[in-house]
Amino acid sequence: MESASAVARQGTKARQETMKSIAAAVILKDGKILICQRKAIREFPFKWEFPGGKIEEGEETTAALRRELKEELGIDAEIGPEIARFGYSYPKKPKILLIFFKVDRYEGEIVNQDFEQIRWVAPKQLGVYDLLEADFLILDKLQSL
Repeated sequence: MESASAVARQGTKARQETMKSIAAAVILKDGKILICQRKAIREFPFKWEFPGGKIEEGEETTAALRRELKEELGIDAEIGPEIARFGYSYPKKPKILLIFFKVDRYEGEIVNQDFEQIRWVAPKQLGVYDLLEADFLILDKLQSL
């Protein structure tokens, strides 16, 4: 039989391992979608992804995405409708919750502040890029945007 303190430690550990949530933007302009390539020093180096990032504890999802887009691209984005939401597990990593939003309105000029490079790509060409595995899962939904 486990002691009360051992049970309490297990409960704390379980709470610490709750699923991390990520908000990502599918930014549209002139029929193309913005993708961003991770730098060599980041996890999953040189993989392409949709911009966005972690939702901090207590932060509202769209507010987190607006913050990330300001930090990464220097824009003030109007977050549109949710496109997709699903859990994903990378090998040897805890499961994450990914939430993708459409963004077709923003203020400011997009400036790469965080990536190796950024590129505007036609939706039908997205599959050619070495995207993060989880990002591949929404490509079908992007063909009709």
